Amino acid sequence: MVDISASMVKDLREKSGAAMMDCKKALVEAEGDLEKAFELLRQKGVAVASKKSGRSASEGLVVGQISADGKQGAIVEINCETDFVARNDQFIELTKQATELILKNKPADVDAFLEQSAGDKKVKDLVTEAVAKIGENIIIRRLAVFEATGEGIVGLYIHALGGKMGALLELSSSKAADREKLAAIAREVAMHVVSAKPQFISKDEIPADVIENERRIELGKADLAEKKPEMREKIVTGRVDKLMNERSLNEQMFVKDPNNSVGKYLQLKGAELGTELKAVRFALFILGEQAAETNGKEE
Repeated sequence: MVDISASMVKDLREKSGAAMMDCKKALVEAEGDLEKAFELLRQKGVAVASKKSGRSASEGLVVGQISADGKQGAIVEINCETDFVARNDQFIELTKQATELILKNKPADVDAFLEQSAGDKKVKDLVTEAVAKIGENIIIRRLAVFEATGEGIVGLYIHALGGKMGALLELSSSKAADREKLAAIAREVAMHVVSAKPQFISKDEIPADVIENERRIELGKADLAEKKPEMREKIVTGRVDKLMNERSLNEQMFVKDPNNSVGKYLQLKGAELGTELKAVRFALFILGEQAAETNGKEE
């Protein structure tokens, strides 16, 4: 058996763009022949896929799934290069398969997910195969998995506009309550998250440095320059408080009931069901944008 050196693996990786382990396996199979190993990678679609991996992938889908008992939920963003491929049956099937695997295996992050098993292969192999078949770069960009504790439930909402945005939300319940009604409430609040795009669960949990930064910005505004210090402080406090309310889920006015905040809405619905309801955390995915995933703190 030919010894495969690190430099040989490096040369093949640079030539093909394939993953290190794939290069090493190909070199072993080719008995150290670089060109033969490269051809093996091309035959497997790995080299072709890797060359495409440098291309921009900004289209795609945000998809999710909830377990039958409503206790677990998953959401994932999978990117491709064009909207045409995002509507391709093979791409859609890949997103469904990925979502099912995420819900089943509960990976900590994308890297862990790519290394998990998918039948007789790994998830990363499924992606590589899809790239070779479809002909575009495909990236599993981000994911989130929630598991509710106690009598809690997980809600999911994917916007009807082509799967471009979605939210996963965990709702806690202090007592056992009608699961169908709890599921409807959780979904409604998840829909609110997609619509209002909060950054935090509650105003009380916003980091002090975020609040202080907003105070500095407000204090520096020209319209306050001539105000007396005590008046300027009062105005700034009011403005910052308003900003924090607008960024906090519990304090935002509920999109389906503008007369009540989300927190108040949950309080009222909980009273109807004989329990106490609270939003625990949410993950908001908007295609191509930075994730907003929080349990009251930015992560």
